[in-house]
Amino acid sequence: MKLPVPAPQLTDLIRSSDLDLGGLMRLGIGPEVEGVYEHWDRLRHLSSPDGLSNLEWWAAIKLARQGLAHPLPLRDKQGRRFAVSLTGNMQRKLHFLDREAAGALQSSGAVDDDSTRKYYLMRSLIEEAVTSSQLEGASTTRQVAKEMLSTGRAPRDRSEQMIHNNYAMMQMLRTLRDQELSVGMILRMHRLLMTDAIDEPTQAGRLRSAEDNVVVQDRGDPTITLHVPPPAAELPARLQALCDFANDGDTGEFLHPIIRAIAVHFQIGYDHPFCDGNGRTARALFYWMMLRSGYWVSEYISISSVLRRAPQQYVRAYLHTESDGTDISYFVAHQLDVIIKAVEGLRGYLARKAQERNQAETLLRPGSALGARLNHRQRSLLLHAIRNPGSVYEIAGHQTAHRVTYPTARADLLGLVGLDLLVQDKRGKAFVFSPVSDLPQRLER
Repeated sequence: MKLPVPAPQLTDLIRSSDLDLGGLMRLGIGPEVEGVYEHWDRLRHLSSPDGLSNLEWWAAIKLARQGLAHPLPLRDKQGRRFAVSLTGNMQRKLHFLDREAAGALQSSGAVDDDSTRKYYLMRSLIEEAVTSSQLEGASTTRQVAKEMLSTGRAPRDRSEQMIHNNYAMMQMLRTLRDQELSVGMILRMHRLLMTDAIDEPTQAGRLRSAEDNVVVQDRGDPTITLHVPPPAAELPARLQALCDFANDGDTGEFLHPIIRAIAVHFQIGYDHPFCDGNGRTARALFYWMMLRSGYWVSEYISISSVLRRAPQQYVRAYLHTESDGTDISYFVAHQLDVIIKAVEGLRGYLARKAQERNQAETLLRPGSALGARLNHRQRSLLLHAIRNPGSVYEIAGHQTAHRVTYPTARADLLGLVGLDLLVQDKRGKAFVFSPVSDLPQRLER
């Protein structure tokens, strides 16, 4: 990856040129370019407004950003405070997420049913576990990972272990959401993520040392160093400052909870406190903060699945911040877009599932061609399966629910197996029946 050209800093521009700051401020140039929080690396190639050089245009943009800057109690390697400049565009996105990630989907009834909620939660946990691991080099397919996690079998290799650990971490976040963040908790999270998934087992759950000599290199070209993290000796104090910042949601100066969660995500990646697994730990802490702040939908989305589609943009958001003073707004802008894409992906998925359910229910009406081939008990079971994904049925339960004889109940379920609508399996001494994974599509065919 090509490193971005360092952005000229406003203080340097003022000292080294004869810029008319008052005139630039009167132009009313905003902090973004057509809704994008542009970095100098790209802006220097764009066509500037009439009468301005690109450097003057950049100075005007930096002035606008400085007026919005909100300093954070998080610092770079030189001890300078990171700051975020929340633009109107960012505020609009935060409003969307406040509406959609904290209540709208829930009130829509899309995931209100307990069994449906569990099914979608399982789906999102698996998706995040797989894609977060794939971002770090895991090569197992989603299908194999789902089989491993659904059946509970032990991982067979390093890639499966990474996914297994990520899945366990995502499940554990629900139990941690009411706890305050501590350095010990971060170490425990890292240990869970890295157990049996790191070359040197002693590195799991401990901070890197000076002897570890950790730097962040470009995966495509290891000769390129993307980031040199702060000295190892500073890590305990830096992590404690991060914990204080994460826990200060209600008592200090107000900062939007999503911005706070994104800043924690960023700072773990910047400080790079571990020899390996920093990205996974950073994303886990982001989810923890979102859940702690009441954004319940964060349990049902996967930001890693969005990041995996454009991993270089993820890295570039870090590089833009580091190459433009301490302006964390680049990372904030990128992550807001990622979260929105993840939420919209969930909304689209729920809409498709609702449409499939309506179509399936229409196909199962007694007067339909398919409905005429089934008795009322079979139609009732299939309707329940569509509304409650992941359900499993037994002959005895079907018998009791419909007050029929055992042979009749058995014939009902085997008849649906014969139509390729249920799958028969054995659990202990009893036979169990589960819907095929593509039941709505199968009904339509």
